[in-house]
Amino acid sequence: MKIGNKHYRSIWVNPANPLEIQAIDQRFLPHEFYVRDLKHPDDFVHAIKDMLVRGAPLIGITAAYGLYSALLHSTAHNADDNLKKAHDKLLATRPTASNLKWALAKQMHAINAGKNLGEKIKLALENANHLADEDVKACKQIGKYGLPLIEGISKKKNGAPVNILTHCNAGWLATVDYGTATAPIYLAHDAGVNVHVWVDETRPRNQGASITAFELGKHGVPHTVIVDNAGGHLMQRGMVDLCIVGTDRTLASGDVCNKIGTYLKALAAHDNKIPFYVALPSSSIDWETKDASAIPIEERNENEVKHVHGFDGKKIASVLVTPSHSKVSNYGFDITPARLITGLITERGICKPDRKELSLMFYE
Repeated sequence: MKIGNKHYRSIWVNPANPLEIQAIDQRFLPHEFYVRDLKHPDDFVHAIKDMLVRGAPLIGITAAYGLYSALLHSTAHNADDNLKKAHDKLLATRPTASNLKWALAKQMHAINAGKNLGEKIKLALENANHLADEDVKACKQIGKYGLPLIEGISKKKNGAPVNILTHCNAGWLATVDYGTATAPIYLAHDAGVNVHVWVDETRPRNQGASITAFELGKHGVPHTVIVDNAGGHLMQRGMVDLCIVGTDRTLASGDVCNKIGTYLKALAAHDNKIPFYVALPSSSIDWETKDASAIPIEERNENEVKHVHGFDGKKIASVLVTPSHSKVSNYGFDITPARLITGLITERGICKPDRKELSLMFYE
């Protein structure tokens, strides 16, 4: 993606100092653009936990670089202990997304092939870079497989705008580049397809209103921000042609865990016979968990709900919107059953949301 004609990934190795990792600080978007230097293992824990970086694929890649940083701050005598401590801290930051556990396991496997600290540091950096590159490739492939869905609707509408509804942010800033749900949209726009995106604001942190809208605007994609509860109304009026969302964890059964509110969008789409697709890299697939009720649903700080952050014309400010004494519940995710999902868009193609289809796609 480009900002001011400069290409950015969401995270990268500092070209001036390979001992540091740089990442876009998403907490201040769209009003302020900051690049942060991650220099210490605890910086990576903070970045994930406090949502300086967010989005399941990006969380995983950030954690992989975090293990690299842990080794940089180790000696031959304490490297194993430091690595274990860093691994456990990173794993505990966000319990819901599959990509975090997946990336940490991949990185630990690569590091363990090293015979000494120097080799382990080298392997950690190489593998983190490899995982980042593979994420970009996977997202681009998701875009290629999702593109015909949009082109087909455009053809049926004789070139009239294809109205796509998203939820939360499953874009460039949730991955290393391209995004998952947004990848087909970007490719369609670049191919000259007339697309328009309905962007859910996505309370309480407003990742749609701030980050998705920011991304689409920078890429020149027509879009309109809507309140979270407007999606059903738009669907009833025939103003939505297609829904594409991302996922933090998808079970082999096809059940999808994604940002809170996704389930309601899927219900509305099902009632109005609108295709509802989930875009995901294979790193988001949980092959082990059998029952969606076993997925740990993150409960976040109540202040995210009680306060709204915005730009007051001079600075970013926080405003209390609830009675100060009111109790708040802040679930981060919900489960969308496979029966409500039209298909899964992966880096290997589109399949039905069930174990047989997924297994055929990834194991045969």
